[in-house]
Amino acid sequence: MTHNKQQPFDQEALEEAYNRALALEKAGDFDAAAKAYQEVLALDPADHGGVAVRLASMGRGDVPDKAPEAYVATLFDQHAEMFDTILVDQLGYDVPLQLREMILEMNEEFCAKRMLDLGCGTGLSADALDDMAEHKTGVDISENMIEIAFEKGDYDALFVGEVVQFLESDKAQGVWDLIVATDVLPYMGDLDRFFAGVAAHLEKGGYFGFSSETLNEQCFAGRNFIVGNFQRFAHQERYVRAMLEKHGMNCLRCEPITVRSEQGAPVPGHLYLAVRD
Repeated sequence: MTHNKQQPFDQEALEEAYNRALALEKAGDFDAAAKAYQEVLALDPADHGGVAVRLASMGRGDVPDKAPEAYVATLFDQHAEMFDTILVDQLGYDVPLQLREMILEMNEEFCAKRMLDLGCGTGLSADALDDMAEHKTGVDISENMIEIAFEKGDYDALFVGEVVQFLESDKAQGVWDLIVATDVLPYMGDLDRFFAGVAAHLEKGGYFGFSSETLNEQCFAGRNFIVGNFQRFAHQERYVRAMLEKHGMNCLRCEPITVRSEQGAPVPGHLYLAVRD
């Protein structure tokens, strides 16, 4: 499940095509940008540049079920070294700490035997929940992120892999009594397989804590999820609740939060805590 960093395409031609498409998008010529992005996809079908989510963000393509794996892996591999600084210091991200507070409000003596951190990145959730789990497993699609998390030493086990594939694989052995996924939903639209995988590995009575981004009702126009202006997925609260219910998890808390800032503006979202029935 290790991400293959070899890129079987003409890097120079791809960069030129991508930069041209990006310039057209920034200039507001979305039709021309969409055409240019199709040329990018022809050069790089695996979509390391996230063309699928860019087209959806511009309203020039269908909303995909999730962000392309190559795009997410590349994005986080590139930012791994500066990830904590960018996310926490520059974007004001503190969702793991907000999750800690939510859990403590429920039970101030909470301690899980086994915690699974999906999309663990460099380990911000392990830092925040350090004393709340005896054994911690982390999973992330970015090999560089996992290397930094390993160096920090907060996890007892670490895996490189896409979270849904991990949950459906034989690497995900046993069950956990706490599963967390902060800042994972913004990279996937359809939650069915993800929540099915979580439920399959969540102990009866175990807790699932996670965050999402959202937008106003008009933006969704009746859809369950869309790609927002910054190529990240936003979800309707009712859709998230319906998916939890479908997979045998009861939503205990759903609080509106500010997930982070983007270009100086707060990004609205929700913080959820669910329990497996």
